[in-house]
Amino acid sequence: MNRRECLAFVLGATSLGLSKPTPFIPIIDTHIHLFDPRRPQGVPWPPKDDKILYRPALPDRYRKVTAGLGIVGAIELECSPWFEDNQWVLEIAAQDPIIVGMVGDLDPLQADFRKHLERLHRNALFLGIRYGNLWGRSLNEGVSKPEVISNLKLLADAGLVMDTANPDPQLLAGVVRLTDRIPSLRIIIDHLPQLEPPREMSARTALQASLKELGKRPQVYVKVSEVIHPVAGQVRYDLGFYRSRLDEIWDTFGPDRLIYGSDWPNSDHSAPFREELKVVREYIRGKGTDAAEKLFWKNSIAAYHWIKRSADQPSTDVS
Repeated sequence: MNRRECLAFVLGATSLGLSKPTPFIPIIDTHIHLFDPRRPQGVPWPPKDDKILYRPALPDRYRKVTAGLGIVGAIELECSPWFEDNQWVLEIAAQDPIIVGMVGDLDPLQADFRKHLERLHRNALFLGIRYGNLWGRSLNEGVSKPEVISNLKLLADAGLVMDTANPDPQLLAGVVRLTDRIPSLRIIIDHLPQLEPPREMSARTALQASLKELGKRPQVYVKVSEVIHPVAGQVRYDLGFYRSRLDEIWDTFGPDRLIYGSDWPNSDHSAPFREELKVVREYIRGKGTDAAEKLFWKNSIAAYHWIKRSADQPSTDVS
């Protein structure tokens, strides 16, 4: 551990309130959003009446929020359905090496999908698209449409990734069908910790069947994001409140398929950044250093193929 890493570890451990020293593990945060409501055209999200989110969320602010916590890189998930906003994010990302990539917003139902994909793919920071329960779209319905399958095959053939959006039982059933149709497509399921099982037994059984099947498919990754979230209207900051759900995900997908994401700044609705990270760190610390490295950065390379942009960002390249 060099002097810089040691300092980052000490600051991170102190600020997170960790009781025992652990080796410094750099973190790639695979789920943040960037936007600026001050732009002349405004933003489609967040809404103006959201007093927590409606202010600029840009890399310099993200650096301040995460200072001393071991964050060395982040992947942006586009939060606008406006095509040109993909290019805006890419331009913002190019100015700050903490952004190692972005996942854009393209609708595979649109006739101009191929043209837009080719344009964005020219930029090395473009890693793929997000498609799911967002902007009135439905992945589960979409996988029944030939044009969606055709366009997502283009994505897979380009070596790009598909993030899902806002999981529910129907979306996960759709991911099973999609991976049947396009086995080569890498898929990342976001925010799975916040999905509470349905109360109705047949729906719960169907959900468990989908998760079990996806657990067998090595091209499907799960994002450990939105860990701290309201449950029955209550938000808690202690690991015990969320452990059973995390255990289910761990048992289903294992150490090689889980990646960390904060969902910043949307996560501010539930908890400060450091509180959310503290819970995740406490959980994975019980699994050992190797598992922590996989969760916090190694698996993200396999899932996203992001590019290293600064010396403090880790790499699996041993050459």
